Amino acid sequence: MFLNARLKSILPGLVITLLVALAAALAEHGERILFGRGWVESLVFAILIGVVVRSIFGLAPRYLEGVRFCAKTMLEIAIVLLGASISAQAIGAAGGGLIAAIIAVVCVSLFASYHIGRALGLSNHLSMLVACGNSICGNSAIAATAPVIDARSDDVAASISFTAVLGVLFVFVLPMLHAGFELSASQYGIFSGLTVYAVPQVLAATAPAGTLAVQVGTLVKLIRVLMLGPVIFSLALIGGRARETKLPFTQVVPWFIIGFIAMMGACSFDLIPDVALEPIQTASSFLTILAMAALGLSVDIRNVLHVGGRVVIAALLSLTFLCGLSGLVLVALA
Repeated sequence: MFLNARLKSILPGLVITLLVALAAALAEHGERILFGRGWVESLVFAILIGVVVRSIFGLAPRYLEGVRFCAKTMLEIAIVLLGASISAQAIGAAGGGLIAAIIAVVCVSLFASYHIGRALGLSNHLSMLVACGNSICGNSAIAATAPVIDARSDDVAASISFTAVLGVLFVFVLPMLHAGFELSASQYGIFSGLTVYAVPQVLAATAPAGTLAVQVGTLVKLIRVLMLGPVIFSLALIGGRARETKLPFTQVVPWFIIGFIAMMGACSFDLIPDVALEPIQTASSFLTILAMAALGLSVDIRNVLHVGGRVVIAALLSLTFLCGLSGLVLVALA
């Protein structure tokens, strides 16, 4: 009974998400026929089409649960499967220097973004929400941080609304930077993983640069996501709420990161049969496109109109600072 009820609640949103994903695949196919190559990946088309549909037509409540399911659960499964194409040996060349750089970028960005918000007159709580969203993992970080610092609901709504839209827009800008600065696939993956807000957006941003960029970008981003637990605990400690704040293990270390690492380990020790690698990669790609469509359907451009100008400026300046900081990391790692 529970499964039937769950399926019925998910089905409408799943169908509309599948339609957007199919439209994205057809758009890329048509692009290849017309121009001889794909300038825009189906992942990006999926986000764009989803945003257009949501912003113009809206989304009835009956579709929301299915869209959320695709944006979260399907994406998490795709990330786990992606681990099967990444070996520890392939990433090991980066060493501890990259991990140290990721931690440093998150810490410095948090400090700078918070003070940018304060300098622009944002409240203490709103400045911290924008800083956490910018420095760690967008809306997920904002949602996790809000109860720890007792943020007001309107502050949460303001920071989430603009972060969602800015994150999607940034996905379209990044490939231009890749072409303009002639970054290698590995460098572009590192830069994307350090700057893009959410895991699905990293996948979309790095796809045009090839498999290596996707693999490196995903790994860097997942390490960045792991910083959420220590940051939230530190905020609770500073606010005197460490004893009250009981973070579930799955919030500190999400299950899909554990699965991703397990699959990467299996790949590293050749535990995955060669015959299974291509179906796993195909399934991961399909689920990722589906998640991108759901991501687009979750973003309403009109929400930006309800966000104050100072929040917009704070988010833009914080992202600009993060990009500059990430550029320095590329120079240091070169």
